[in-house]
Amino acid sequence: VQLQAFGGGLVQAGGFLRLSCAASGRPFSSYHMGWFRQAPGKEREFVAAITRSGGSTTNYADSVKDRFTISRDNVKNTLYLQMNSLKPEDTAVYYCAARYGLYSVSSQNVDYQYWGQGTQVTVSS
Repeated sequence: VQLQAFGGGLVQAGGFLRLSCAASGRPFSSYHMGWFRQAPGKEREFVAAITRSGGSTTNYADSVKDRFTISRDNVKNTLYLQMNSLKPEDTAVYYCAARYGLYSVSSQNVDYQYWGQGTQVTVSS
């Protein structure tokens, strides 16, 4: 599966953005999906994950819980991340990733087999 993330940009603190990740190739519904982010000088970290059906399980990092919402549209082959109440510490390159649906959903980046190219999110104070 090929993944392309977009929707990043520059936003003021307290603002919002919606990231999208378009999938092509193998059936999108075969994969659990996740969002990760990497800030300059830091390791890539988990943001959110969603099961392949989109309905049963979503996981969030504590730092984004109650502010970010992950969702997916298996008809449009698209993953979303709605980000509200953005903070300067949310500044990072955001990546979408796919994990084979035969396994359980995961928050570990090493468990994901496919990655998008990343989209930059910058939150100014």
